[in-house]
Amino acid sequence: MTAALLRVNRRTFASLRRHRNYRLFFSGQVISVSGTWMQNIATGWLVLELSHSPLAVGLLALCQFLPFTVFGLFAGVIVDRLDARRTVIWTQVISMVIAGVLAALTLVGAITTWEVLLLAALRGTVLVLDAPARQALTFEMVGRDELPNAVALNSSLFNAARVVGPAMGGVVVALAGAGLCFALNTVSFAAVLIGLLLMRSDEMFPRSANAERPTLLRGTREAFRYVRGAPEVLMALMIVTVVSTFSFNFNVLLPVMAKQTLGGGPEVFGVLSAFFGLGALGGALTSATLGRASWRVLLAGTFGFGLAQLALAPVSGLALASLLLFMTGLSFTLWTSNANSLLQLNAPDHLRGRVIGLYFFAFNGAGPMGGLLAGWLASQGGTEAAYVVSGAASIAMTLFAAFRLRDRAAPLLGGRGLPVRAR
Repeated sequence: MTAALLRVNRRTFASLRRHRNYRLFFSGQVISVSGTWMQNIATGWLVLELSHSPLAVGLLALCQFLPFTVFGLFAGVIVDRLDARRTVIWTQVISMVIAGVLAALTLVGAITTWEVLLLAALRGTVLVLDAPARQALTFEMVGRDELPNAVALNSSLFNAARVVGPAMGGVVVALAGAGLCFALNTVSFAAVLIGLLLMRSDEMFPRSANAERPTLLRGTREAFRYVRGAPEVLMALMIVTVVSTFSFNFNVLLPVMAKQTLGGGPEVFGVLSAFFGLGALGGALTSATLGRASWRVLLAGTFGFGLAQLALAPVSGLALASLLLFMTGLSFTLWTSNANSLLQLNAPDHLRGRVIGLYFFAFNGAGPMGGLLAGWLASQGGTEAAYVVSGAASIAMTLFAAFRLRDRAAPLLGGRGLPVRAR
C-alpha cells in the first residue's frame, strides 16, 4: 500500500521533479496567482459595494472577458510568431502596472465603478495574449510526455491559490479594505518575474515554427480548417464554449450569493470562494495523478459540474453551500484540465499556439454574455434562478456530447483519451 502511494505521489509531481525551468515557473506562480485571486475577490466586492447592483458585477465580467471576444481568435497566431517566455514576461510587467494603478486609486479613495471596469478591461486585454503564451511556455518547459501532468499541476496551483487568495482576500478586505489587496497583488508579480528571468533557454523543448509566418487572418483560417477536419477537437471546443458561457459565472454569482442569499460580508465571500478552490485543487491533483487526458473524465466532470449547481440552487446555509461548491470545484478542474490537454496533445506543433488560443476564446470569449446573463438572472430570481440555468446547461451539453461521441465510444469514452496524430 505504501509503495503504491509513493508511485502515485511521484507520478503526480513528475514535471516538478524533472524540469528545473518548470520548478522556477511553478514557484513564482504560487505567490503571484495567490495575489491575483486576492485582487479578483476584492474587485468583485468593491464593485458590489460601490454600485449595490448584481448587474454591475455582471458588467465587471463583461469588461474582463470582452477582450477575449474581440481579440481572442487572433491571439494564438501571435503566440505562434513570438517567443513564449519573453511574451509572458511582458504581460506580467503590464499586469503589475495595472494592479498598481488600481491599488493607488483605491487607497486614496478616488476609485469609482467605471474606473474599476476600465482597469478590468485593460487587464483582460493583457490576458488575451498571456493565457495562450503561458500554455505554449508550459509545453516548452516540460515537452510532450509530461504535458498532461504539467497542465494538471498548473490547474492545481491555480486552484490552491483560489483557496488561499480568497480566504486572505476576504480577511484583508474586511479589516483593511480592497486597496491593500490590490497593493499586495502588485508586489506578488515580482515572484513570477524572477522565476522567468532565471530560466535556462538551453533546457527548453523547442516548438516547430511556421516557416511562412502567416498573417493574422490566414493563420486563423488555418486553425479553423484544422478544427473542421478533427471532429473530436471540434466537440471539445463546443463543450468548453457552452459550459463556460452558461455554467461558469462564479465571479458574478459568489459575491451576490454571499451578500444577498446568505446575508454575509466579505469574509463569507472568501469562505465560499475558498471552498470552490479547495475542490478545484482536489480535481487538479486527481488529473495530475491520472497522468493522461481522458474523454470519460472530461464528460464526468461536466456532468458533475452541472449536477452540483442544481443542488446548490435552493441552498440558503453557508455549510451546505460550501460543501456543494467544493464538489463544483472538483468537477470544474476535471473537465477543464482534460479538455486543455486533449486539445494540446492532438495539435500539430506549428498550430499549437492557435489551438490553445481557440481554447481560451471558447473558455472566455462568450464570457461577457454569460456574465450579463448570470447578473440579470440573479437580479430577477436570485442566485437560485442563476444556478438552475447554469446546472441545466452543463448537463444538457454533457448528454449531447455523449450522444454524438457514442460511435467512437471505444477509443474515446473508454478512458484512453484523444488519439494523438502522427508527426
